[in-house]
Amino acid sequence: MKNVAAAIHPFTASAVLALLAIGGVAHAQILIGQTVGVTGSAAATVQESMKGASLYIDHVNARGGVGGQKVEVITLDDKFDPKLTLENTRTLIEQKGVIGLFMTRGTPHTQGIVAVLEQHGVPLIGPSTGAMVLHKPVLKYVFNVRATYQREVEKAITHLNTLGIRKIGVVHVDDTFGADGLAGAQAGFKANSIEALFIEKFDRAKPDYAAIAPRVAQKQPQAVVFIGTGAAVVDGIKALRAAGVTGQIVTLSNNASGGFVKALGESARGVVVTQVFPSERSVNYALIKEAMDLAKAGGVSELTPAMVEGFVSAKVLVEGLKRAGPKPDRAKLHAGLEGIRNWDMGGLTLSYSSSDHSGLDFSDLSIIGTDGRFKR
Repeated sequence: MKNVAAAIHPFTASAVLALLAIGGVAHAQILIGQTVGVTGSAAATVQESMKGASLYIDHVNARGGVGGQKVEVITLDDKFDPKLTLENTRTLIEQKGVIGLFMTRGTPHTQGIVAVLEQHGVPLIGPSTGAMVLHKPVLKYVFNVRATYQREVEKAITHLNTLGIRKIGVVHVDDTFGADGLAGAQAGFKANSIEALFIEKFDRAKPDYAAIAPRVAQKQPQAVVFIGTGAAVVDGIKALRAAGVTGQIVTLSNNASGGFVKALGESARGVVVTQVFPSERSVNYALIKEAMDLAKAGGVSELTPAMVEGFVSAKVLVEGLKRAGPKPDRAKLHAGLEGIRNWDMGGLTLSYSSSDHSGLDFSDLSIIGTDGRFKR
């Protein structure tokens, strides 16, 4: 039990203590589970998205929760390891009795728990992955919030083409996430009548750019689309620059965090990062203004795109709980989510149905400026 409690995010500790004290029986809180890489290669972005989610959940709880019950998120650290993701999911569902899961991270990680969700009828809200396999065909218990990676990559390549950049290569992680992003790149190439300059892949567990970087440099690309997560992408971009690659670097929204920029250091400036939510500084969106106000009240100096993703996903979770009615359980939460139609959450409209769990379709491009901020 000590190890479980140590893995809990601070705003969930009270839920865990309450649960342990009563042996897992009836409780006053609405328990939601999360398994995510609090440590590991995706940790910087994960911690920011969790902070964004807690801004909204803490706000809701301060006002009495949902139907008089506090929303408590039990977070277990899977270290960005798909095997631990599966183990944690079983623990959360079978031992902790959560009625829903929230914001898993990683494509193979999320794919690997779908069967468990279906076995127990537990909805997953806002997986932090844009894999097409989670959208089509519709998975009954997966409720996506953000747009797909394929849409992001295709839009990025189309944008590069409009700038006259056609010598474009792809470096991608060798897993289902990388394959999904590559499919989007290939669609982008086809739509713009471009041939990929090169396609390189790297091992997810042990990325090694010693051979890849010189080969990429030899091709002299005008742009490189880098599909991967966190530390692996940081190391890869630095390796490409050290090898003499001077072309534009493009990576996906899963790396849209302040921690990613900080880790890149001097290599950050000019990197293009696709985005799936409005700018974290766009007060024209009521939901961004709301997030900014809550962040300021909570002592958070500035939002990041990752915080916005967490905030928006938390709003969807709470809306599903509200629609689930009194004493929500797994089935009521599922029905509540599928009952969301044309819901304006503050400038973005979201709908679900039994035949559509895709959520939002927003996508945009940003570039990291000299000040380390994402510019639109």
